[in-house]
Amino acid sequence: MKDRLTDALYGLGWSTVKKLPEPVAERLGRTIADTAWKRRGKGVLRLESNLARVVPDAGPERLAELSRAGMRSYLRYWMESFRLPSWSRERIKEGLDVKDVHHLTDGLAAGKGAIVALPHLGNWDLAGAWVTTQLETPFTTVAERLKPETLYDRFVAYRESLGMEVLPHTGGSAFGTLARRLRAGGLVCLVADRDLSASGVEVKFFGESARMPGGPAMLAQQTGALLLPVTLWYDGPVMKGRIHPPVDVPETGTRAEKTSVMTQALADAFATGIADHPEDWHMLQRLWLADLEPRTEGSAAGEPS
Repeated sequence: MKDRLTDALYGLGWSTVKKLPEPVAERLGRTIADTAWKRRGKGVLRLESNLARVVPDAGPERLAELSRAGMRSYLRYWMESFRLPSWSRERIKEGLDVKDVHHLTDGLAAGKGAIVALPHLGNWDLAGAWVTTQLETPFTTVAERLKPETLYDRFVAYRESLGMEVLPHTGGSAFGTLARRLRAGGLVCLVADRDLSASGVEVKFFGESARMPGGPAMLAQQTGALLLPVTLWYDGPVMKGRIHPPVDVPETGTRAEKTSVMTQALADAFATGIADHPEDWHMLQRLWLADLEPRTEGSAAGEPS
C-alpha cells in the first residue's frame, strides 16, 4: 500500500504540477517546504546535522535558517523537475548559466569522452536537460533502482524524455556500458557525493571521513576520458553552475591508490561548491561514517534509520 501511494503521489506531481502557472508552482513548493521544516521530521533533522559539518561555526539559529532555506531549495528542485518536460527549449537554455563550460566542450571536441561528476547540489536534472538542449549533446547516466518498480520506471521515462540514456545502478552491467560510451567519445554524467554500495572510497569531507563512489575515477582511468567535477547553485530565478578543471590521473600508484586520490579530488571540488552554497545541498540522508557506523554506549544518538 505504501509503495502504491508513493507511486501515485509522484504520478500526481508529474501530471498536475507541470500544468500549474510557474508562480503558483513556486508558492506551492515554498508552502510544502515550510510545512515539512516546521514538523522537524528526520529528513529535516538529518539535513541540519549535515549542514552543521558544512558550516561548523553556525549556531542553532543559523542552522535553522539554513535548513529552512535548504528545504525550500529542495522543493524548488522537485517543482522544477515536475515541470521540466513541459518547458520550451528556450526556457531550458535560459534556466542555467554555466561558468568554464570550455572544459567540457573542448574535451568532447577532442573525442576523448568526458565524465561529469556532481553532488546533490541544485537541480542536476535541469543541468542534464541544458546539456542535451544548449550543447545538443546526449549523455548516459545511472539511476538508483527505486521501490516500487513503477516509480523507478517513471523516473527513467522522465529522464529519457529530457534526452538522457538511463542505466540501472544495480545489475552489474552499467560500468561496462558507460565505458563503451566513453571510448566512443561520449558523455557520462554521474551524481557522485553519496555511496550507494557501502563499498565506496573513503575520503575526507569537511574534515570527517565519508565514502564516495569510486566509479567516476575508475572509468577515467580505464577509458582515458576527462573527469570533470561540476557544482550547481541557485541565484534568484536562474541556476548557475561551474565546470571545474579536469581531475588528473596520477602518474604512479596502483589502480586503487589512483582511484583514492582522484575521488578525494572530486570530494574537495564538491566541498568548495557546497561550502559556498550550503542551502542548495540536498543531502537529507546519512553521509559521514560517524553517522553510518553503530554508536558506542554514551555517544550522541542520531535520528532513527
